[in-house]
Amino acid sequence: MPATDSTPPTRWAGIGLTVTDAPQPSEVSLISDALDRFNVDATAIDDRRPLAVLVRDSSTGGVIGGLTGRTSLGLFFLDLFFLPRELRGGGLGAEILRRAEGEARARGCRTAVLYTITFQAPGFYAQHGWRRLGEVPCDPPGTGRVFMTKDLDPPTIP
Repeated sequence: MPATDSTPPTRWAGIGLTVTDAPQPSEVSLISDALDRFNVDATAIDDRRPLAVLVRDSSTGGVIGGLTGRTSLGLFFLDLFFLPRELRGGGLGAEILRRAEGEARARGCRTAVLYTITFQAPGFYAQHGWRRLGEVPCDPPGTGRVFMTKDLDPPTIP
């Protein structure tokens, strides 16, 4: 969809604003990288890294599900987690979560955070030690975004 508003604001000479639902990947990267540089300058910690556990179809090698997130400043942010219906309920989701949390611990993360929706998986996360921080109503009426966290114990040494 094209920008809905690209009129220059009157208070800031030489600056225009664009509201869009289709930012270019390079534009998103510019903002993300600039914020990361700000955080590094403020903390002297440069540890932001993506984290993914990918589920691949063994015959094609194509990704069919998995988990994506990132680690930064001692936190593991779980952003997206999806498994096709036929792969749910057999322990695969728990194993994916275990591997992601293990990698986050190995990177020095002490805490994990995520949000899910009431009709998605708050019960699944609760079964795996995540606790609810709060809920914000969203559509459809009666549902909400559930914010959750988990303390990540240090990795155990065998």
